[in-house]
Amino acid sequence: MVPKRTARSPKTAPMQLRYLAHARSGDKGDTANVGLIALEPEYYDALVKGVTVARVRKHFRGMVSGVERFELPNLNALNFLLHGALDGGGTISLKTDAQGKVYSTAMLRMEIPVPVGVARKAKRSA
Repeated sequence: MVPKRTARSPKTAPMQLRYLAHARSGDKGDTANVGLIALEPEYYDALVKGVTVARVRKHFRGMVSGVERFELPNLNALNFLLHGALDGGGTISLKTDAQGKVYSTAMLRMEIPVPVGVARKAKRSA
C-alpha cells in the first residue's frame, strides 16, 4: 500500500499586524471597538486565519472580560468588540484612555503567523 501524500502547509513567519493592517478604535460604553483593515487585499486571509478570538483574548489578557469578532470580507476587514475594556465607559472611567483609542495601536503590536510570501511582501512595502 502506498502512503497518501499530504499537502504541506506553507511555511510561516511571525509578523506584527502593523505590517499587514490599519486599525482604528473607540468606545461603545464599556466596550472598546477595534477595526482591523488589511493594507492589501491579499493580506485579508492571513488576518482571518491569524487574528482569532483566542489570540486577541490572550493578547489583552487582564484588560478585557470578553472578545467578539466580526468578519467584513467586502472591506477586507475584521471588527472586534473588547468587552469590559473601559472600566465603565468614557463618562465614568478613571482610566487615562477612557475612550479606548490606544487599543488599536496595542492590537497592531500583536504577532501572528503568516505565509512567508506574505511576510516578504509586507516587509518590502513597509
